[in-house]
Amino acid sequence: MCAKQTKDYATCGKCIRKSPIKNVWVATDYEGTIKELLHGFKYERERASAVELAEIINRALPYLGHDTVVTHVPTASSRVRARGYDHSRLIAKELTKLRRLKHKTLLGRLGQSQQMGATRKQRLAQTKASYIATKKLNKASVLLVDDVLTTGATLSEAAKELKKAGANEVFAVVVAHNSVK
Repeated sequence: MCAKQTKDYATCGKCIRKSPIKNVWVATDYEGTIKELLHGFKYERERASAVELAEIINRALPYLGHDTVVTHVPTASSRVRARGYDHSRLIAKELTKLRRLKHKTLLGRLGQSQQMGATRKQRLAQTKASYIATKKLNKASVLLVDDVLTTGATLSEAAKELKKAGANEVFAVVVAHNSVK
C-alpha cells in the first residue's frame, strides 16, 4: 500500500486493486510520545499501556456496525514468549470493551520473522505466507488491529487470509504510521 491519505481513509484507487482492505484508519504518526508509549508497551512490559493505545485507536475510528468482528495481527510466538503477551491482541481486546464489539482470534502466525529494522523490500518478502485464517467467516465484516503501519504488507497479507476465509469486508486500524525506505 502506498499510504496515500484518501477520503474516509479508504484504500487508494491504485492500491485497492491489490489490497483486500477497504479502509485503513491511522490514529497518529510514529513519533514522540506515541513512539515512546509503543516502545514501552512492546519492549519494557508496560502491559497496562494497551488501555491507552486502544483509547487512541478508538478516537480515530468511525462508527462500526455491532456485527463487526474485531481481530488482531498475531505476533510471532517467540515474541509472545519473550514479552509474556501478544501486544496486538491486548490492544484489540481493550478496543472491543470500548466499542462493545466481539473479539475473535481469526489468524494464526506462520514463522518467526522480525520486521523491526527490515527494509521495505525485506518486509514485503517476509510477510508472504506469514498468516493463516483459523476460522471460517460467513460474510463477516472484520476490523483488523495492529500497532504500527509501515509498508502495509502485514495488514495486506493478513487481510487476504481473512477474505479467503469468507470475510465480506476487511477494515484495519493501527495506532501509528511509520515510514521506511
